[in-house]
Amino acid sequence: MTFDLSTSVATDLQVLLARWSAAIAQLQAGKTVGSVEPAHGNGVGADTGEALDLGPASLTVTVGLGPGVFDERFGLADKRPAHLAAIPTLPSDNLDEQLTGGDLSLQACADDPQVAYHAVRDLARMARGTATVRWTVLGFGRASAGPSQSTPRNLMGFKDGTRNVTTDDEFDRFVWVDQPGDGAAWMRGGTYQVVRKIRMNLETWDADVVSDQQRVFGRTKIDGAPLSGGSEHTTPDFHAAHGDGTTKIDARSHIALAAHEANGGVKILRRGYNYTDGLNQYGQLDAGLLFAAYMNDPEHFERLQRKLGASDRLNEYVSHIGSAVFAVPPAPRKGSYIAEQLFR
Repeated sequence: MTFDLSTSVATDLQVLLARWSAAIAQLQAGKTVGSVEPAHGNGVGADTGEALDLGPASLTVTVGLGPGVFDERFGLADKRPAHLAAIPTLPSDNLDEQLTGGDLSLQACADDPQVAYHAVRDLARMARGTATVRWTVLGFGRASAGPSQSTPRNLMGFKDGTRNVTTDDEFDRFVWVDQPGDGAAWMRGGTYQVVRKIRMNLETWDADVVSDQQRVFGRTKIDGAPLSGGSEHTTPDFHAAHGDGTTKIDARSHIALAAHEANGGVKILRRGYNYTDGLNQYGQLDAGLLFAAYMNDPEHFERLQRKLGASDRLNEYVSHIGSAVFAVPPAPRKGSYIAEQLFR
C-alpha cells in the first residue's frame, strides 16, 4: 500500500513513523495494536480484530519513503538520498497515474494473508489525518525460495527468481546501502525499493504453444532449466548453438536480456508476488505480477528495464501499469523507531 502525505509538518511524519514502529513490533509478536473491545464496550477499537488467534505468521513489514518526502514541505531536502528520484519513463511503460508514485509505502508479508492484510489495515488507520491511501495491491504466493523450497512460479507457469541474489556477499554488493556518502547517513544499512505492477495478457499467453513460451523465457517450463541445457541452476550458455548456427537461447529472450553477464554484472533482489483483480472490462482475467525489487541504486533496475522494455520477447504478453520507488531505512534499533536519524 502506498500513501500520499496530507500534512506539511515534519513532526507529523516523525510521529507517524514512531507510531508505526511501535505497532509493527506488536504485530510481529502476534499481538494487537491496542484494544479490540474498548472499556465497557463503548467507543472504537484501536485494533480491528480480524487477526485474533492467528499468531504472528512470520509477519514482516517494510516501510519506504518516496521522493516527495524530501521536497520543500518538510525541510528534509538536504537529507534526500543521492539515488532517490522518480523512475523515468521506460520503454513499454503503460502506466496508470492512479497506480504510480507515493510518499510512503508499506509492504506486509506473512504466511497467512489475513495477518498481512490486518497489518496494513491497522497501520493505514493510524495514518489517517497524516496520509491518505494512494494505491494498493494484494499479492499471493512466495516471493523467493528458501534452502529447502523450490523456486516459486508466476501466473505464466514459469519459475520466477532462479538467479536471484542469495549470498551475503551479493547482498552487500547489490542490495544494502553501505556508503555514508550516499547523500544521507541515515540510509546506511538500508536499501531502495522499486515496485512495479505488471499486468499479464494471460488469455493470449495461454493460447501460445509451449515451445514458443519457452523461447520467450529462455527456459523449460516444467524444470526451469536454461534451453542451453542442464538443470534449473545451471549457468545459461548464451553462446550455445544449434547445428544451423542459431543460438539455443534466443538473444531476445527474457533471461538473455536480464542476465547480469549482459548488464555489467548488475544484480537486483527480486521479490515478485502474483496478483489478481478479477475480470477486466472485456471479461478477461485481470492479473499479473506485483514486482518488488531491492537494490543499492535504482539505476540498476532502470538499466535492466530499458533493455527489457525495448526488445524482450515477453513484452507481447505483459504491460507495466504501476510504478514507484522508495528509500527503505535500516531496521530501527531497540528503543528507536524507523528513520529516527532522518529527523536529527
